[in-house]
Amino acid sequence: MIASYAFELGWHTPEIWAHDVTGDPLALLSDHAHCELQAAVACQALISRYPDRPRLVDAAAQVVVEEMSHFRRVVDLVRKLGGELTDGTSNVYAEQLRKGLGGTCRSGLLDRLLLASVIERRSCERFELLAEHAQQAELRKLYGDLAPEEVVHQNLFMDLAAAECGADEAKSRLAELLLIESRVAPLQAFANRMHAGPQGPTL
Repeated sequence: MIASYAFELGWHTPEIWAHDVTGDPLALLSDHAHCELQAAVACQALISRYPDRPRLVDAAAQVVVEEMSHFRRVVDLVRKLGGELTDGTSNVYAEQLRKGLGGTCRSGLLDRLLLASVIERRSCERFELLAEHAQQAELRKLYGDLAPEEVVHQNLFMDLAAAECGADEAKSRLAELLLIESRVAPLQAFANRMHAGPQGPTL
Protein backbone atom coordinates (compact mmCIF):
# COMPACT_ATOMS: atom_id res chain seq x y z
CA MET A 1 0.00 0.00 0.00
CA ILE A 2 1.46 3.33 -1.06
CA ALA A 3 -0.30 5.71 1.33
CA SER A 4 -2.53 5.97 4.35
CA TYR A 5 -6.21 5.55 3.57
CA ALA A 6 -9.18 6.86 5.52
CA PHE A 7 -10.76 3.39 5.41
CA GLU A 8 -10.22 -0.11 4.04
CA LEU A 9 -12.28 -2.02 1.51
CA GLY A 10 -14.37 -5.01 2.47
CA TRP A 11 -13.24 -7.09 -0.53
CA HIS A 12 -9.89 -7.00 -2.32
CA THR A 13 -9.31 -7.49 -6.03
CA PRO A 14 -7.02 -10.48 -6.74
CA GLU A 15 -3.64 -9.60 -8.23
CA ILE A 16 -4.31 -11.64 -11.37
CA TRP A 17 -7.02 -9.15 -12.32
CA ALA A 18 -4.37 -6.58 -13.31
CA HIS A 19 -2.70 -9.03 -15.67
CA ASP A 20 -5.97 -10.17 -17.21
CA VAL A 21 -7.55 -6.74 -17.64
CA THR A 22 -4.52 -5.45 -19.55
CA GLY A 23 -4.93 -8.10 -22.22
CA ASP A 24 -6.54 -5.33 -24.26
CA PRO A 25 -4.79 -2.17 -23.06
CA LEU A 26 -6.57 0.19 -25.45
CA ALA A 27 -9.98 -0.94 -24.22
CA LEU A 28 -8.93 -0.52 -20.59
CA LEU A 29 -7.42 2.91 -21.17
CA SER A 30 -10.43 4.16 -23.09
CA ASP A 31 -12.73 3.04 -20.29
CA HIS A 32 -10.42 4.68 -17.76
CA ALA A 33 -10.54 7.95 -19.70
CA HIS A 34 -14.33 7.93 -19.52
CA CYS A 35 -14.15 7.21 -15.78
CA GLU A 36 -12.07 10.36 -15.37
CA LEU A 37 -14.66 12.34 -17.32
CA GLN A 38 -17.45 10.95 -15.15
CA ALA A 39 -15.57 11.89 -11.99
CA ALA A 40 -15.10 15.44 -13.26
CA VAL A 41 -18.79 15.71 -14.15
CA ALA A 42 -19.78 14.44 -10.69
CA CYS A 43 -17.69 17.17 -9.06
CA GLN A 44 -19.20 19.81 -11.31
CA ALA A 45 -22.63 18.57 -10.25
CA LEU A 46 -21.65 18.96 -6.59
CA ILE A 47 -20.68 22.58 -7.23
CA SER A 48 -23.94 23.27 -9.04
CA ARG A 49 -26.06 21.66 -6.32
CA TYR A 50 -24.23 23.10 -3.30
CA PRO A 51 -22.84 26.49 -4.39
CA ASP A 52 -23.24 27.93 -0.87
CA ARG A 53 -20.66 25.56 0.66
CA PRO A 54 -17.29 27.23 -0.06
CA ARG A 55 -15.08 24.43 1.22
CA LEU A 56 -16.89 21.90 -0.95
CA VAL A 57 -16.89 24.19 -3.99
CA ASP A 58 -13.16 24.86 -3.77
CA ALA A 59 -12.26 21.20 -3.25
CA ALA A 60 -14.54 19.94 -6.01
CA ALA A 61 -13.20 22.54 -8.45
CA GLN A 62 -9.66 21.37 -7.79
CA VAL A 63 -10.63 17.75 -8.32
CA VAL A 64 -12.22 18.67 -11.66
CA VAL A 65 -8.90 20.14 -12.79
CA GLU A 66 -6.97 17.08 -11.65
CA GLU A 67 -9.39 14.56 -13.15
CA MET A 68 -9.20 16.32 -16.51
CA SER A 69 -5.42 16.25 -16.27
CA HIS A 70 -5.64 12.48 -15.74
CA PHE A 71 -8.03 12.23 -18.69
CA ARG A 72 -5.54 14.05 -20.91
CA ARG A 73 -2.70 11.79 -19.86
CA VAL A 74 -4.69 8.61 -20.44
CA VAL A 75 -5.83 9.76 -23.89
CA ASP A 76 -2.24 10.64 -24.78
CA LEU A 77 -1.19 7.08 -23.94
CA VAL A 78 -4.07 5.63 -25.97
CA ARG A 79 -2.78 7.53 -29.00
CA LYS A 80 0.84 6.61 -28.30
CA LEU A 81 -0.20 2.96 -28.38
CA GLY A 82 -1.91 3.45 -31.75
CA GLY A 83 -5.53 3.88 -30.70
CA GLU A 84 -8.17 6.55 -30.25
CA LEU A 85 -10.71 7.19 -27.53
CA THR A 86 -13.82 5.07 -28.09
CA ASP A 87 -17.42 5.72 -27.11
CA GLY A 88 -18.13 5.57 -23.42
CA THR A 89 -20.49 3.06 -21.85
CA SER A 90 -22.39 3.20 -18.61
CA ASN A 91 -20.49 2.42 -15.43
CA VAL A 92 -22.50 -0.55 -14.17
CA TYR A 93 -20.45 -0.74 -10.97
CA ALA A 94 -21.27 2.85 -9.98
CA GLU A 95 -24.89 2.44 -11.00
CA GLN A 96 -25.27 -0.64 -8.82
CA LEU A 97 -23.72 1.16 -5.86
CA ARG A 98 -26.25 3.98 -6.23
CA LYS A 99 -29.06 1.47 -6.61
CA GLY A 100 -27.93 -0.34 -3.47
CA LEU A 101 -28.26 2.89 -1.50
CA GLY A 102 -31.73 3.54 -2.83
CA GLY A 103 -34.44 3.90 -0.21
CA THR A 104 -31.97 4.34 2.66
CA CYS A 105 -30.81 7.89 1.98
CA ARG A 106 -30.57 10.17 5.01
CA SER A 107 -28.54 12.93 3.34
CA GLY A 108 -28.10 13.38 -0.39
CA LEU A 109 -24.88 15.31 0.12
CA LEU A 110 -23.41 12.72 2.46
CA ASP A 111 -24.19 9.90 0.05
CA ARG A 112 -22.65 11.74 -2.89
CA LEU A 113 -19.43 12.46 -1.00
CA LEU A 114 -19.10 8.96 0.43
CA LEU A 115 -19.90 7.33 -2.89
CA ALA A 116 -17.17 9.41 -4.51
CA SER A 117 -14.73 8.43 -1.76
CA VAL A 118 -15.51 4.71 -2.03
CA ILE A 119 -15.21 4.71 -5.83
CA GLU A 120 -11.90 6.56 -5.58
CA ARG A 121 -10.74 4.02 -2.98
CA ARG A 122 -11.53 1.13 -5.30
CA SER A 123 -9.77 2.95 -8.12
CA CYS A 124 -6.73 3.42 -5.85
CA GLU A 125 -6.59 -0.30 -5.27
CA ARG A 126 -6.88 -1.04 -8.99
CA PHE A 127 -4.21 1.54 -9.90
CA GLU A 128 -1.80 -0.01 -7.41
CA LEU A 129 -2.39 -3.47 -8.83
CA LEU A 130 -1.89 -2.20 -12.39
CA ALA A 131 1.31 -0.42 -11.37
CA GLU A 132 2.73 -3.77 -10.26
CA HIS A 133 1.11 -6.35 -12.52
CA ALA A 134 0.01 -4.75 -15.82
CA GLN A 135 1.41 -6.57 -18.83
CA GLN A 136 2.72 -3.37 -20.46
CA ALA A 137 5.50 -1.17 -19.06
CA GLU A 138 3.68 1.96 -20.23
CA LEU A 139 0.66 1.04 -18.12
CA ARG A 140 2.76 0.19 -15.10
CA LYS A 141 4.34 3.64 -15.35
CA LEU A 142 1.01 5.43 -15.83
CA TYR A 143 -0.71 3.82 -12.89
CA GLY A 144 2.30 4.13 -10.64
CA ASP A 145 2.19 7.87 -11.27
CA LEU A 146 -1.58 8.26 -10.88
CA ALA A 147 -2.16 6.09 -7.80
CA PRO A 148 -0.92 8.63 -5.23
CA GLU A 149 -3.21 11.30 -6.65
CA GLU A 150 -6.20 9.00 -6.36
CA VAL A 151 -5.35 8.48 -2.70
CA VAL A 152 -5.57 12.24 -2.18
CA HIS A 153 -9.00 12.35 -3.82
CA GLN A 154 -10.29 9.44 -1.74
CA ASN A 155 -9.25 11.10 1.49
CA LEU A 156 -10.51 14.50 0.36
CA PHE A 157 -14.05 13.25 -0.21
CA MET A 158 -14.04 11.44 3.12
CA ASP A 159 -12.85 14.58 4.89
CA LEU A 160 -15.54 16.63 3.17
CA ALA A 161 -18.20 14.14 4.24
CA ALA A 162 -17.14 14.44 7.87
CA ALA A 163 -16.82 18.23 7.73
CA GLU A 164 -20.08 18.92 5.91
CA CYS A 165 -22.30 16.24 7.47
CA GLY A 166 -20.67 15.29 10.78
CA ALA A 167 -17.98 12.73 11.52
CA ASP A 168 -20.26 10.27 13.34
CA GLU A 169 -22.90 10.34 10.62
CA ALA A 170 -20.26 9.90 7.93
CA LYS A 171 -18.68 6.94 9.72
CA SER A 172 -22.04 5.22 10.19
CA ARG A 173 -23.13 5.70 6.60
CA LEU A 174 -19.72 4.67 5.27
CA ALA A 175 -20.04 1.30 6.98
CA GLU A 176 -23.32 0.70 5.12
CA LEU A 177 -21.85 1.73 1.79
CA LEU A 178 -18.72 -0.41 2.20
CA LEU A 179 -20.88 -3.44 2.87
CA ILE A 180 -22.80 -2.81 -0.35
CA GLU A 181 -19.57 -2.20 -2.28
CA SER A 182 -18.02 -5.45 -1.02
CA ARG A 183 -20.97 -7.30 -2.57
CA VAL A 184 -21.15 -5.33 -5.81
CA ALA A 185 -17.46 -5.20 -6.83
CA PRO A 186 -16.65 -8.94 -7.06
CA LEU A 187 -19.85 -9.72 -8.97
CA GLN A 188 -19.10 -7.42 -11.90
CA ALA A 189 -18.63 -9.24 -15.19
CA PHE A 190 -15.07 -9.46 -16.43
CA ALA A 191 -14.16 -7.04 -19.21
CA ASN A 192 -11.22 -4.82 -20.07
CA ARG A 193 -12.61 -2.06 -17.86
CA MET A 194 -11.42 -0.33 -14.72
CA HIS A 195 -14.28 -1.51 -12.51
CA ALA A 196 -14.70 -4.97 -14.01
CA GLY A 197 -14.77 -8.01 -11.81
CA PRO A 198 -12.10 -10.72 -11.95
CA GLN A 199 -12.30 -13.76 -14.18
CA GLY A 200 -13.56 -16.94 -12.59
CA PRO A 201 -15.19 -17.52 -9.19
CA THR A 202 -14.57 -14.87 -6.53
CA LEU A 203 -16.57 -15.95 -3.49
